[in-house]
Amino acid sequence: MRYRPLGRTGIKVSPFALGAIMFATSFGNPDPDDSIRIIHKALDAGINFIDTADVYGDSEEVVGRALRGRRDDVVLATKMGRPMGDDPNRQGASRRWVMTAVENSLRRLGTDHIDLFQIHRPDPDTDVEETLSALTDLIRSGKVRAIGSSTMPASDIVEAQWVAERRGLERFHTEQPPYSILNRGIESEVLPVAQRFGMGTLVWSPLAQGLLTGRVRKGQHNDLRRAGLFRHLNDERRLDAVERLIPVAEKAGLPMTHLAMAFAIAHPGVTSAIIGPRTMEHFDDLLAGVDVTLTDEILDQIDEIVPPGTDVGALDQAYRPPALLRPDLRRRPVTERSAA
Repeated sequence: MRYRPLGRTGIKVSPFALGAIMFATSFGNPDPDDSIRIIHKALDAGINFIDTADVYGDSEEVVGRALRGRRDDVVLATKMGRPMGDDPNRQGASRRWVMTAVENSLRRLGTDHIDLFQIHRPDPDTDVEETLSALTDLIRSGKVRAIGSSTMPASDIVEAQWVAERRGLERFHTEQPPYSILNRGIESEVLPVAQRFGMGTLVWSPLAQGLLTGRVRKGQHNDLRRAGLFRHLNDERRLDAVERLIPVAEKAGLPMTHLAMAFAIAHPGVTSAIIGPRTMEHFDDLLAGVDVTLTDEILDQIDEIVPPGTDVGALDQAYRPPALLRPDLRRRPVTERSAA
């Protein structure tokens, strides 16, 4: 396994990061011992980067069990900020919740420090200086080694970097955006901005949440449990793109999963791509593709199907800024809309 620098943190991580969302017993693998075996096999294969989150059910507890006796072998990342119940203060990126959330994650993970502590989604209700100030204190206390953001628009990344510099605070060292052959929008601004600021990037959903596994075909029934839950898995534009990608993979002699993963880690702005296996079979399939290298010819063919910097549809779980969600932020009052 080759290792890459995680931005300018000095930490070296594997190009494949093990995502732990499917290790939650409530909605992922119901057998925690099986999940632990997957984690151990990943570590034995040289994958040293594990990413989880407080909102992933009991995933942190399962990861914590798996790392007993092997904690120092792992760059351990977790996230906070998504709602953890109905209490409005048990979410977001306020100092109050950041400080509480890190203690909860430390307890569940069974460790005294987190290598990478990330804000799961942007929090428009909290001043980024408030968040960075709290995260800076966590680094200085030794509870956290590095800090990161997730799904932040490029403009928010720049603002956070400037605030950190002006206020003498720790800056975000990493960004965790969605990225796949079907969702290349971050190539336009997010990845170049992250590179400019020396940030590491660990991209999520390189398999487009199942669309790039080869198990989802246009006009055919599939056995993905999430197919009935996510709209993007039934998006005709995305399905059409997949149908054009399948012959590319076949001509290259590659499974779709290997094509997708190799594409994700080929970009110079990507540090690691997160895999999220639920079973050992899923993990073995992905692990078999660690040595796949895509030629310029194959990458050119992918560019023709999904042009650089563009998205084919959108992931259901992608972040949408308030201005896109709230009509009142993009529409003047009726009495003020005319030019005269």
